[in-house]
Amino acid sequence: MADQASPQHLFANVLARVHMVCGGLAAEGGWSAGIDLSRVVVEPPRDPAHGDMATNAAMVLAKEARTKPRDLAEQIAVRLRADDLIASVDVAGPGFINLTLKASAWSDALRTVLGEGSSYGRSAIGAGEKVNVEYVSANPTGPMHVGHGRGAVFGDALVNLLIFAGYDVTGEYYVNDAGAQVDVLARSAYLRYREALGESVGEIPEGLYPGDYLKPVGLALAAAYGDTLLKVPEAEWLPIVRAKAIAMMMDEIKGDLAALNIRHDVFFSERSLIEGGTDQVAATIEFLRGKGDVYEGRLPPPKGAPVEDYEDREQTLFRATAYGDDVDRPLKKSDGGYTYFASDIAYHKNKFDRGFHNLVDVWGADHGGYIKRVEAAIKAVTSGEATLDVKVVQLVRLLRSGEPVKMSKRSGDFVTLREVVDEVGKDAVRFMMLYRKNDAVLDFDLAKVIEQSRENPVFYVQYGHARGHSVFRNARAVVPDLPQEDGARAAYLAEAELDRLSDPAELDLLRRLALYPRTIEAAAAAHEPHRIAFYLYDLASEFHALWNRGHDLPYLRFIINNDAGMTKARLALVQGVVSVLASGLAVLGVHAPDEMR
Repeated sequence: MADQASPQHLFANVLARVHMVCGGLAAEGGWSAGIDLSRVVVEPPRDPAHGDMATNAAMVLAKEARTKPRDLAEQIAVRLRADDLIASVDVAGPGFINLTLKASAWSDALRTVLGEGSSYGRSAIGAGEKVNVEYVSANPTGPMHVGHGRGAVFGDALVNLLIFAGYDVTGEYYVNDAGAQVDVLARSAYLRYREALGESVGEIPEGLYPGDYLKPVGLALAAAYGDTLLKVPEAEWLPIVRAKAIAMMMDEIKGDLAALNIRHDVFFSERSLIEGGTDQVAATIEFLRGKGDVYEGRLPPPKGAPVEDYEDREQTLFRATAYGDDVDRPLKKSDGGYTYFASDIAYHKNKFDRGFHNLVDVWGADHGGYIKRVEAAIKAVTSGEATLDVKVVQLVRLLRSGEPVKMSKRSGDFVTLREVVDEVGKDAVRFMMLYRKNDAVLDFDLAKVIEQSRENPVFYVQYGHARGHSVFRNARAVVPDLPQEDGARAAYLAEAELDRLSDPAELDLLRRLALYPRTIEAAAAAHEPHRIAFYLYDLASEFHALWNRGHDLPYLRFIINNDAGMTKARLALVQGVVSVLASGLAVLGVHAPDEMR
């Protein structure tokens, strides 16, 4: 059941009351054994005309109560009508229960926002559970592109969100510093090393990385080794050049991430799995062999679409089909080296051995077909004790005023992430990367994300925060003792006559503020930080709409020159809005400006 340690948050408070009523009915009716109240939820109704909140309690508990949902709903409704927080209860359809709260509930909810400040919305549902979020993990073979950036922003926001919801989170980057691609990197860098020594290398051969970004690696190698690497065979220079190229590429990647204010807790080397004393890949294969999950065999020819790692030979196979995969999977290549999948199994076992039973992997769209085998592997190596949620981040189409953006010379064949951040700023990149669900393709228009209009969500939300602070600056003529510092101002405004906030638009804003803690918990449980971006846009929209109504209806303005009491009440509402906007933007890693020019 969700943690009930924060009943002062309105949705949690009402949920606790619904649980209490249901528990009481179950005890009286003799059906309390095994009752699962975690299925009971309280949420906003789809149609606001139906009330403030709705609960499915009767629908999900009718079976245990051995009665019709509608009949159970009527019993629950009778008890809820006696609750001092609830104004009215209606039973709808087959057994849904709609609740309308007393007006005092909303002013009390605003006082909670003001009292908790930056902690408002923080949850204990995570209960300190360890979670490993692995994200980005781009091959260190070149600068990051915009697609990597979307995964980076998503992963970082998810880490922030889970921490805010009470989890103990480690953000991790898996460095693919083993395998064929880093040998290609080394050979590409060696070509730039020869170029740095004055040799003309001409066109970069097909199969090597052509971008200019490896020229600094060549210069660094020339400075460190002179021409000595030209005088030794590849077997000697390759590991030297590879190590230098990987180190410099990772430094660049970390710099690109830092430009977005992203810093991982752990950078885990794939090479460390097989070097440093223990070959963890071999140990993992033997561990699985001991469980009967690895065998020597021959795979049947694939039916239909080709399988990329199929070879018609006797080989070492993981019994993936025993854990839900479509085919068993090879663990060793024909040359005796490990498959990428074998290393991946060992890596995920390493996570589990470090105490992580809750794993989240953020992958690019091109890895979607890899999910079932990794899920199978984790079931096998953890005996089903670990859970894996793979969040697939779809492609980014980079546009400028609706037209596709041309490729970058520096990278060779794509626009780099740093180029985009330098042009539009990290706030625009971060918010817009999160203003669409991760599994939907994102159109990122460089011209539109810097427009100052409602059609630009990041501007609209940040402008809401700045507009709120402009209200405070202008209010001092009416409320001269209004504190400037956020916390002191919130405490001062919590004493206002909040029951004077009675206009429907004001009540809508109060309802939206009360929804924030529940939105945090739902987004954290689903691993969906985009829900916070959507919520912030809705909150800002309602705030701007109320501001605009004040132009036509002077009595709705935030500052009423001849009524300090009404002004304080509305300033309290504004304080609630800016506090929640700042909190949500912090979760997304976006700045909340006090002024916008």
